[in-house]
Amino acid sequence: MRLKHIVGLLSAVAMSAVIAGSAAAQDKTVKIGAIFPLSGNAASAGVHGKAAIETAVEIINSGNPALGNLPVTKNAGLKGLGGAKVEVVFADNQGSPATGQNQALRLITEEKVVALTGAYQSGVTLTASAIAEKYGIPFVNGESVAANLTERGFKWFFRTTPVAGDFARIYLDFLKEMKAGGQKVDNVALVHENTEYGTSVANVITGLFKENGLPIAQDIAYSANTTDVQSQVLQLKDKKPDVVIMISYTSDAILYAKTFQALDYKPPMMIADNAGYSDPSTLKAVGKQIQGIFNRSSFAIGTAGSPTFLINEIYKKKSGGDDLDDTAARQMQGFFVLVDAIDRAGSTEPAKIQAALKATDLKPDQLIMGYKGVKFDDKGQNVLAAGLVIQLQDGENYVPVWPKQLAKTAPVFPYKGW
Repeated sequence: MRLKHIVGLLSAVAMSAVIAGSAAAQDKTVKIGAIFPLSGNAASAGVHGKAAIETAVEIINSGNPALGNLPVTKNAGLKGLGGAKVEVVFADNQGSPATGQNQALRLITEEKVVALTGAYQSGVTLTASAIAEKYGIPFVNGESVAANLTERGFKWFFRTTPVAGDFARIYLDFLKEMKAGGQKVDNVALVHENTEYGTSVANVITGLFKENGLPIAQDIAYSANTTDVQSQVLQLKDKKPDVVIMISYTSDAILYAKTFQALDYKPPMMIADNAGYSDPSTLKAVGKQIQGIFNRSSFAIGTAGSPTFLINEIYKKKSGGDDLDDTAARQMQGFFVLVDAIDRAGSTEPAKIQAALKATDLKPDQLIMGYKGVKFDDKGQNVLAAGLVIQLQDGENYVPVWPKQLAKTAPVFPYKGW
């Protein structure tokens, strides 16, 4: 009897352990750090980026089979980790490279995150990802385009977005085709803020254009924190370029739009390098004053019922009613790629997540972006990233205008402004 009693107790203990183990698996969370500018001049972009990540987390943790082939959305939680839920710890980089670096360190050492994403501004991504590299933590970036981010020999940094070189080629090809159609594009001016983002993108555009017989006639750099751009606009007004390419964050994009109107300056053609000109805050503030501006993008909301349309409906509830813009969508795409790698790794061990990221091979129908896929080279850059040209034709919404096979309408000239 005593033996039977002991066996019974052991069986009960074993059963309790199984139940407890099962409950632990169900309760398990995968903690990821997300670094964005939630305050400062780029706070609007950071807040929209946060809303994009929160949307992805809701979809991943709840499951949404209506989203087609998008990975990690069919089941509630991560199937590869027994239904584990995703938890994101957000950190405010304040638009400062030093603060971003400190936040990355805190997330890794104190919050014990298994991976990082962010950080919007290329200069902040540069420092934050260096900390991740030091600690051997995967860092997946969806939106920073400075070319040098993937030229550092890092093994833990992965980037899904097209980069400055890709967009420079898009601008060049677009202008060549517009010239063939009768538009004057021989005199090009670059206006760019002077942080890592603006400087690196301007350098890439300058180099590519020069190689292809279209040297930049005017290069105007300014402080990203400036409150007065009258002298820069007056320089443009004096030189009268055919095309002005703007590389600006949100506050300066709004400032330039107001100054252009105040000084009554309208270039024949104006192209924005995404960033501040894609921010919903910019369109709300000065959309009616930048009619006809071209921009680059890789995202479209899609038709009713499509995966991107359904995702946008969820996003709007978290963003105060704003639609997904290209930047927030690219941030979301990067996060989906990271979580998919964690799910395929079936582990939260950084080395296994790193290996899964290296093995990533997503097809167009598995993405929310208009990329040709996601596949990383040995530098961590997505070699299948792609983009198109959009134009603001109603003061509120951009529409695809180039290339022709992706266009919803034809480009409109000249730049209308207000």
